[in-house]
This record gives sequence, structure tokens and C-alpha cells, in this order.
Amino acid sequence: MKKYVFFDIDGTLWDHHQIIPQSTKKAIKMLKENGHAAYINTGRARSNIIEKELLSLGFEGIVAGCGTHIEKNNKVIYEKLMTDEQIMRSLKVLNDNHMPMVYEGPEYHFFNVDDFIEIGDPYVKILKERLGPIAKATSEISKGTRINKFSADISKDTDFDKVMDLLPDFDFINHNGVIVEVIPEGYSKATGIKELMNIENIDLDDVYVVGDSMNDMDMFKLASHSICMGNGDDRIKEVAEYVTTNLHEDGIYNGLKHYGLI
Repeated sequence: MKKYVFFDIDGTLWDHHQIIPQSTKKAIKMLKENGHAAYINTGRARSNIIEKELLSLGFEGIVAGCGTHIEKNNKVIYEKLMTDEQIMRSLKVLNDNHMPMVYEGPEYHFFNVDDFIEIGDPYVKILKERLGPIAKATSEISKGTRINKFSADISKDTDFDKVMDLLPDFDFINHNGVIVEVIPEGYSKATGIKELMNIENIDLDDVYVVGDSMNDMDMFKLASHSICMGNGDDRIKEVAEYVTTNLHEDGIYNGLKHYGLI
């Protein structure tokens, strides 16, 4: 019976230097050879999944942007975009509350590197270098711009409770008290899996998820079988069915082996 395994990217498939362990590459190859399907399931929007080494692992599909974008065999089968009103309102709220932001879409990312200098977040400079022409300034956002979600930093001048009150039609994932992911209300990695299950007629018992951080929580609670990386957040480990070894200690290989998938 074909099983569907959904993999987070950061901290799961690769480390913070984007290094994929050889054991992970071997495990996914074996998983496919055994007739199972490997899917990416990530908080990253589709335009931020560009590395050839990652994509060459042979995933059947991608659930991106916390369930707002779904592909199978390189064809988009589901897309949830923010409305023009949501984009413009959130832009004003974030600017008024001193929250530098990155708007994330299926084709482009929109952000201003200079906005992050004062808060001391080096990530966007690296992001701009990685994305090249995919990275655009927020001034290029206009009516009809395709955006799935956004991320923002909480600065010392941010009234975060006020921000959440002014954006009631969004869900917030607070990663570390500084960086938040913001998704249209009701969407998550779990809803992405549910949508694919409905389209492909997949049984929940055939779903396995692998992850390490807080934006994996919803899919861990949904799936019949969940694997947390040994380097994962303790809060995720508490809800996981199985905790494997660390990423660089053959974590994915050992997790898939535990379930007899490879």
C-alpha cells in the first residue's frame, strides 16, 4: 500500500547551512523505490524553494506556504492567495507597528533589506542574495500581486497584541518571540495535507509527517504517524508518535526505517 510522507525542510531535510545528509538522500531514494510518495511540506512559499540539490531528491509534490500552495508532479493543483485588501491592510498595520516584513508568494518575495538593519536581523540580506531577481522591494506590491503569506520581525516598538487585533483574519505562528509567520486564517501545513488527501483520495492512516519546529504542530496533530527530528523543538517531541535521531545522525533514515518504509 502506497504511503505518503511529508517532509519539512529547515531542520529536517537540511540544516541551517542547507546541507542535506547523504543518509537523507539515500532514505528518500529507498522510500520511492519501495513505491511510496515523498512530499515537501514547508512554511516557505514556493518562490523560496529553488535549490536544485533539494528538488533533485525526487519529490512527488510540494505543499508550500503553510498549506496555501500545492503542487503535484510540477503542476499547481491548489492555490490560496491573500486578497488585495488583506495585503494593503497588513502592510499598513506592520509599518505602523514597526514590524519589518517579508511578503511571500508563488513567484516572488517582497521585502526591503534596509528595514531590517535596525533590528539586527541578517537573514533578509542572505535571502536577497539567494533569491536574486525573485526578491523585489515592497514598493512593487500593487493590485493583483500574488502573495500567499508573510513573515515579520517583532521590534522593541511593536505592540504585538494590537497587531493581532487588527489582523483577525490571519493566524500567527510565533517562533521565538522575535519572528512570526502569518498565514490567512485557517491555513496550515495540516490543511495542505487535507486538501491533497481530498484531491488524491488518500487515507489518513497512509500519511506520515516529519518535522522539527512549531509550524509543524498542526500536521503532527493531524497525521496518524509523526516523526520528530532529534534536534527538534521539545514541544513537537511531546506530540510526536516517534522521535528519531538528529538530522546529522541519520534522523530521517532512522525514522523511515522505524516504520518499515525503507
